[in-house]
Amino acid sequence: MAPPDLHRVERVGGGDEPEPGDLVVRLPGIPSQVSRARGVVTAALGRDHPLYDDVVLLTSELATNAILHTRSGAGGSFTVTVTCSEAVVRVFVSDGGADGPPCVCRTSAQSTSGRGLPLIEALSHRWGFTRAAGTTTVWFELLQARVPAGVAV
Repeated sequence: MAPPDLHRVERVGGGDEPEPGDLVVRLPGIPSQVSRARGVVTAALGRDHPLYDDVVLLTSELATNAILHTRSGAGGSFTVTVTCSEAVVRVFVSDGGADGPPCVCRTSAQSTSGRGLPLIEALSHRWGFTRAAGTTTVWFELLQARVPAGVAV
C-alpha cells in the first residue's frame, strides 16, 4: 500500500478553513485507514498534548463516517487536516460527498451505530460542515483551557 500523501499547506482563505502549517493527509477510503487518521493526530499533536485523547476519538469518528456514509468508502479517498495553536485544535475531514448532508441523528440505546456526530456535538466546543464541488468537509475544534496562575485545580 502506498504511503499517505502527507504535507503542510498554506492558508487558502478565511474562516473555518485550514491554516498555515496544518498537517494534511489524504488516505484511501477503506476501514484500515481510520487508524492512520488517528496517526495523523499523533503526528500533529504528540501523545502528551492535553487534548490528545478527545481529538483522536473525534477524528476517528469523522474518518469512520467518511468511509461508511460517503463516496469515499466506494473506492475514493478522504483527507484529514489537523491544525493546532496555543488556543485551539481544529480537525477537518473532507470526503467524497454523499447524497445528503451529515445528520446528527439520535439513535436508540440498543443501536450499534449512529453516535459519531452526537459525540462531535457533545465533546467539541464548535463544529460544522461545508458541502462544495461534490465534497463534504466536517470539522470540529477543541479549546485549550487556560488556568490562571495561583488557582487551585
